[in-house]
Amino acid sequence: MDLLQQISDSLQNGDEKQVFELTRQAIEQKVPAKQILDDGLIAGMNIVGEQFRTHKIFIPHVLFAAKAMYAGMDQLKPLLIKENIRPIGKIVLGTIEGDLHDIGKNLVGIMLKGAGFEVIDLGKDVSADTFVQTAIAESADIIGMSALLTTTMLNMRKVTDLLRARDLNSSIRTIVGGAPLSEAFAREIGADAYAYDAANAVDRVKKLLESA
Repeated sequence: MDLLQQISDSLQNGDEKQVFELTRQAIEQKVPAKQILDDGLIAGMNIVGEQFRTHKIFIPHVLFAAKAMYAGMDQLKPLLIKENIRPIGKIVLGTIEGDLHDIGKNLVGIMLKGAGFEVIDLGKDVSADTFVQTAIAESADIIGMSALLTTTMLNMRKVTDLLRARDLNSSIRTIVGGAPLSEAFAREIGADAYAYDAANAVDRVKKLLESA
């Protein structure tokens, strides 16, 4: 079986040690780092994402696959930097100020990394100013915000308002998600997109980049 297909299959099975070993072999065989990333790791995570979307697998399986992906990524990172290979986009991610829930946000981060994005995870209880300042400093394309509490979701408007006040809303796009949110709420606060789950978040972020 093709080495990159083996990497993809092992990642889907959540086999961290095998992904590490196969990635090492691919590097030794002078397979380009970008090809290992695209046709091995990302290809595997794309299948994991699709299976998660269709409820064929669940969160624990995704977490095992993510650990396997990181085992390969850690070896590829220095090579990708050396070859000046850039991620397909950069997103600043966090749970909004006042909210300490981060399981959904963490899952979104895993899926975005698996799709080839660079993710700057600010954690939880993140202020509007921190979101915006980090996005500016990191030249991020998108800010992703999560909330689980209805009392904190309104704080997302502070981010979109701040971007508009600084005339950055066309260069830094926003996406929101979380159990109490909706497409209508996203429109109401001026966010560019709403995602109802982690797999959908990847699709929506890709569409935001395409329309930029």
